[in-house]
Amino acid sequence: MNQKNLLDVDWSKIPAPTDDGGAAHLKGTQVPSVSLRATDGSAVDLSKLSGRTVVFGYPRTGEPGKIALVDDWDMIPGARGCTPQTCSFRDLFAELKGAGAAQVFGLSTQSNEYQTEMATRLHLPFPVLSDEKLELTRALNLPTMQVAGLTLIKRLALIADDARITQVFYPVFPPDRNAGDVLEWLKKNPV
Repeated sequence: MNQKNLLDVDWSKIPAPTDDGGAAHLKGTQVPSVSLRATDGSAVDLSKLSGRTVVFGYPRTGEPGKIALVDDWDMIPGARGCTPQTCSFRDLFAELKGAGAAQVFGLSTQSNEYQTEMATRLHLPFPVLSDEKLELTRALNLPTMQVAGLTLIKRLALIADDARITQVFYPVFPPDRNAGDVLEWLKKNPV
């Protein structure tokens, strides 16, 4: 299937993911020391960051006009919506920072090269981290799905205070509302 418009989605026609308990263990967990390549050219170790950090994870962003990973991508619960989720964090970035997020990151298992193209195309004001080798995913035992022989992170958002996870949003649906939900939580739970 061709991905014509990655942002125009009728969520009523997309199956919502269910809470499979895959993220239940994360709240209260210390973020492990793993260095990840970021789209701004840096290496980021989330365990070394102080203050409040927002990390939203997703399976994989698509490219307009390119073939989807699998024909039924939209019908895999939680698969569709990575670009709308990412754009919602972009659009609310200043407000997230104003509400106490010292830093915001996207996270997927896609390569840094792929993510860098996407970050440039979407004009992201924050870095996206590549966990292509699944180091952080395995260390935190993040919920994953297998698609076309690839291990992909299931959509979630984490808030960490001084590298300890204090809030988990999982499952996330619809994806384009995730940044708004995170912002609302930040406002209700100031640092």
